[in-house]
Amino acid sequence: MILDDVGVVAIGRNEGARLIACLASIKSDTRNMVYVDSGSTDGSTAAAEQIGAIVVTLDLTRPFTAARARNEGFAVLRALRPHIRFVQFVDGDCTVVQGWLNMARAFIEQRADIAVVCGRRREIQPTVSVYNRLCDLEWETPVGEASACGGDALFRAEAFEAVGGFRPQLIAGEEPELCVRLRQTGWKIWRLDAEMTRHDAAMRRFGQWWVRAVRCGYAYAEVSQLHRASPSGIWKRENLRAIFWGGLLPAGICVGALIHPAALVAGLAYAIQIFRIALSRGPTSSQSWTYALFVVLAKPAEFLGIITFWRRKLHGEVATLIEYK
Repeated sequence: MILDDVGVVAIGRNEGARLIACLASIKSDTRNMVYVDSGSTDGSTAAAEQIGAIVVTLDLTRPFTAARARNEGFAVLRALRPHIRFVQFVDGDCTVVQGWLNMARAFIEQRADIAVVCGRRREIQPTVSVYNRLCDLEWETPVGEASACGGDALFRAEAFEAVGGFRPQLIAGEEPELCVRLRQTGWKIWRLDAEMTRHDAAMRRFGQWWVRAVRCGYAYAEVSQLHRASPSGIWKRENLRAIFWGGLLPAGICVGALIHPAALVAGLAYAIQIFRIALSRGPTSSQSWTYALFVVLAKPAEFLGIITFWRRKLHGEVATLIEYK
């Protein structure tokens, strides 16, 4: 069934065949498609137009962020299709699962208190690399009322507009930040027990995973600083954990080892933390141990991201993207 009051905003850059698959997965559900391109050189804009999407090309003389791209795509969609009531945001490296838009729209239509509804994002090739698998595990979150959504979600247009959309300057973490503002004004976020999108992380190297973790730490610092006075306390614990495990504890061990080698025993705290996390997820599963190991390994990268944010802020530098692929 064609959904006349649902629009889709897809964003991307040089996604190639993945973008074509993304837009093709939407076309059978709605004709209200906008693709926002951020400087592709692979013919993405022409391919999107051929499929039937309205193409928006960003002015790259201004700093680019995914948040800004989504906002501009939404503005064009609303200007050309003012009857739109719901908007699905999706990244160009994802495909939308058949039936998702109909299910999500039916659910949000029945719940006037809900501003955002999302489902399960799955990795297309989770077995290709441990890093792809970690992404798939990361997205396996509880269903029901949630505190935040990710980049793929169906928004109530009036709610999105009422809070001013995404903060365009954020280079990461823009979705949870927007959800904080929505919940502060009384709206709810809901996660359905349903397949929503399939994603292609395309992470095959440790360096890619590391940079992604650095970006995560940067988002922790920036978003928590924006809402430092908010009762939501968004990402305060994540900041403290990254600072302790990724900064203070290693520094303490190094300084202590200069005084006496016995200080190196404190390094066992990392093994204990890995064991504790794996135990909480089910110690009989190898995935639990893999997840636990990388959660701990990510802390120095997240700490580096936090340091990067504060260095830029103190020097008044304009934030630039931290890209892992």
